Amino acid sequence: MTAAQSLIIIFVLIAASAFFSLAEISLAASRRIRLRQLAADGDARAPRVTQMQEQPGDYFTVVQIAQNAISIMGGIVGESAFSPYITSVLSLWLSESSAQTVGFLVSFLTVTSLFIVFSDIVPKRMGMTDPELQAMRVYRLMQFFTTVLKPLVWLYSKISDGIFRMLGMNTVRDDRITSDDILAMAEASTQAGGLAQSEQRVIANLFDLDNRLVTSTMTSRDRIAFFLQNDTDALIRARIAEEPYSTYPVCDRDIDHVIGYVDAKDLFQRALNNQAISLKDEGLIHKVLVIPDRLTLTETLDQFRQAQEDFAVVVNEYSLVVGVVTLNDAMSTVMGGLIGPDDEELIVQRDANSWLIDGITPIEDVVYALSIEEFPHFEDYDTLAGFLMVMLRRIPKRTDSVNWGGFKFEVMDVDSYRIDQVLVTRLNAQGQSPETTPDNKRLTSD
Repeated sequence: MTAAQSLIIIFVLIAASAFFSLAEISLAASRRIRLRQLAADGDARAPRVTQMQEQPGDYFTVVQIAQNAISIMGGIVGESAFSPYITSVLSLWLSESSAQTVGFLVSFLTVTSLFIVFSDIVPKRMGMTDPELQAMRVYRLMQFFTTVLKPLVWLYSKISDGIFRMLGMNTVRDDRITSDDILAMAEASTQAGGLAQSEQRVIANLFDLDNRLVTSTMTSRDRIAFFLQNDTDALIRARIAEEPYSTYPVCDRDIDHVIGYVDAKDLFQRALNNQAISLKDEGLIHKVLVIPDRLTLTETLDQFRQAQEDFAVVVNEYSLVVGVVTLNDAMSTVMGGLIGPDDEELIVQRDANSWLIDGITPIEDVVYALSIEEFPHFEDYDTLAGFLMVMLRRIPKRTDSVNWGGFKFEVMDVDSYRIDQVLVTRLNAQGQSPETTPDNKRLTSD
């Protein structure tokens, strides 16, 4: 075989090896979702590639048979193509035995380098760049090789299946996409600039609905504006003016005996028509949805859907009212803490190292705002106030503080055993708060 013939054979082998490398990586890297989109757009090749992905055993067996055969042939042809000529040149300076040894090594490294670069690295990078397109380009030729090599494919597949059974391993690819997979893809897309951080946060919040209880987003008992059924017209009008909400619970005797709710628009309509407002009028009061405080936000949304309501009263195991929740409360959690123009922001960042946080702030929002991995005894409380109570093992009072996760949580204001404000300060490496400046004095309350 002449040198020219050997070179032609080597280049043909490199091209063949490159084809099979491209076929292997493109099928493995193809995304099922993307293939479905291409199929929906009318590309007839996409369903065939998807079918190959579902049963990839024969496909990859063909790739391995071809790659190993090409490697063996490349070694044989490569050694005879370059070694004699390199040896003859080196023999001008080296002894015959040394020239043969060095010639063989140079020939081996040359052929190996050509295969590594042109039949492995380059085609695999091509396959990773646009795997779905490359997989659709090569699938017809791969089907042909699968048919031609079917006897060998069958033999090797049976041997492989037997080994898998002996090891107790699954031979079917698991293509289920979990919530963790979606979150990881969203985070990767955000880092790559393909998804806005706010959009990525909404996706994360959607999957967080199953982990957050309704108590983390409800209006707590002490902040509920409600009516008693025997309230007078003047008292109702005054309450509406003082605490304007869209919905008010109506109770008998006290807040723990809820008999329904009244819609503010019905009250406004009567007020505008100069009609007397009486909550004993059954036409004003609607049946209220009552839900337990152990429901997750996902279950709460399901309750709203089934009852076709957007307002619910939350009760504990003793049938005592602990709060109220609206559909907007649950959806604002998805949107990342959406607040209305008249609502007070629960977390206010004062500077790079300190935050003023309301005690009723859901602990999940605190975790996100401070980028803390996890709080201790996470399942025992829902709010920042609950965290402080669990850590202190008592009702906190002003100036009480807890250090956790590189932050200092200091109680700034307590109103009737309720923690109103907490100052959170980032600690330095020595566990101390950064020094305050005249423009950044510690907050105190009267």
